Amino acid sequence: MLGPVLLAAARSDGIRRFVSSTPVTRPVVNRFVAGERLGACMESVRSLTGRGLDVTLDHLGEDTTVRAEALRNRDAYLALAEALAGEGLGARAELSVKLSAFGQVLPDGGHDIALANVRPVVEAAAEAGTTVTLDMEDHTTVDSTLAILAELRKSFPQTGAVLQSYLFRTEDDCRDLAGEGSRVRLVKGAYDEPASVAHRDKAEVDRAYVRCLKILLSGKGYPMVGTHDPRMVAITQELARRLGRKHDEFEFQMLYGIRESEQSRLAAEGHRMRVYVPYGTDWYGYFMRRLAERPANLGFFLRSLATRG
Repeated sequence: MLGPVLLAAARSDGIRRFVSSTPVTRPVVNRFVAGERLGACMESVRSLTGRGLDVTLDHLGEDTTVRAEALRNRDAYLALAEALAGEGLGARAELSVKLSAFGQVLPDGGHDIALANVRPVVEAAAEAGTTVTLDMEDHTTVDSTLAILAELRKSFPQTGAVLQSYLFRTEDDCRDLAGEGSRVRLVKGAYDEPASVAHRDKAEVDRAYVRCLKILLSGKGYPMVGTHDPRMVAITQELARRLGRKHDEFEFQMLYGIRESEQSRLAAEGHRMRVYVPYGTDWYGYFMRRLAERPANLGFFLRSLATRG
């Protein structure tokens, strides 16, 4: 029952102000967020890649309603691409972007604004020897996000996208995106979606995830399996074995600060293991969704409040 409450809180300005101003929050946030500045983020990138892990980097921000803020988010990603190029890390680090941070939800022409803002980021990523994956947000943005993906892939076919198994439409989207050269990160979903568009029962979400996995692993694209669920990891390994997928023909992805020993184990087994590394000052929405996803994360936060308060 707490999950929907926390997801609703993720978009509450009042709760945002309270949580953000509570002194004990910051040390807990540090578990899930690799600092607020680019320098701290790059330190984490160097540490992770030094341990044999790849990364995807997210400059935190979403639901931007001011055009100038969308431009600042664009510029933050351009600086990130420049930093990766400067350290020769393009082969190990890609970029993840939320299009709502680029102006997608602006009331007048948001779709076109987001496309115009993200295009130079994709270009800069290519120059740095890496690529961009478009994060998926709530169901109202899916059509716009996939349309922007299709436009970007005309010039940058390596551009990837995220699909969420809890949406009813996702199996069809997987079929559409399972072709040659595509890159799809499959996740279960982290937004509070209505029952009219999404599975609400965990078992149904899991079954949908497996169906989507089969579609992607059977296709000609490059699946990126975003999960911390040990059962889904094992199912992925078995499906890949049956379908003749080599370790370099798909990858696992997990979040920064979660199941770190499992990340190292998979990398040691020869799997490509990519860590989703968020950074920046606008960490609140991301942080609340991490609490909503797993009771263990919420328990960790509450224990920290009790012991540090």
